[in-house]
Amino acid sequence: MAEPNKAPVPIHVAIFMDGNGRWAKARGLPRTEGHREGLETAKRMVVAAEELGVKVLTLYTFSTENWKRAEEEVSFLMGLIKKHLSAEFDFYRANGIRVVHSGDPEGLPRDVVDEIRKAASDTAGFDRMTVNLAINYGGRDEIVRAVRRLEAAGREVTEASITTALDRPELPQPDLVIRPGGELRISNFLIWEAAYAELYFTPVLWPDFTKAHLVEAVEDYRRRDRRYGGIK
Repeated sequence: MAEPNKAPVPIHVAIFMDGNGRWAKARGLPRTEGHREGLETAKRMVVAAEELGVKVLTLYTFSTENWKRAEEEVSFLMGLIKKHLSAEFDFYRANGIRVVHSGDPEGLPRDVVDEIRKAASDTAGFDRMTVNLAINYGGRDEIVRAVRRLEAAGREVTEASITTALDRPELPQPDLVIRPGGELRISNFLIWEAAYAELYFTPVLWPDFTKAHLVEAVEDYRRRDRRYGGIK
């Protein structure tokens, strides 16, 4: 029996970096070690996604809700983000990665904001793939900030104008959202942009997520029939 026609590889993939703490706990390690390993997974997935032909990869790095975690863990995460951004220029250059940011810079430590902006500036000329880091990001917060931008500019609030006022209006909307870690919810991630994205859930914890898992998710996406509310 012939295999059904497959859709192209998704242009924009968004991924939850979920399960780092549980991964560490299962190994008798502090949660910080799970976050450290999760960062290495993120680097591997950037390379894997580019090899598959993905053009935009959004990584849910730190949510607006993550501030509720223990102060020690939050401080470690902020330091890890800052260190990664400042140390990985050669990685971005070697892989042609442009770095951009989604989320509210207000509330982030100033040195972290400076590193985010420096990474974006230093990689602006790279065009093989865009990595969008969602840091201090929440979908509802993004929509509220978009509406406030429109109001400040005296623009009418419509579906189209909100879309143009979001954090990264220049990026295509996500085709595929992947959530490792076993949770079956979207947790305030790209809730405007992902209105018609395909969702893929897996129990694999983020530090254990491999290129093979990414390929499996992409192939599952390619077998789906995307109708956007219409009929084919």
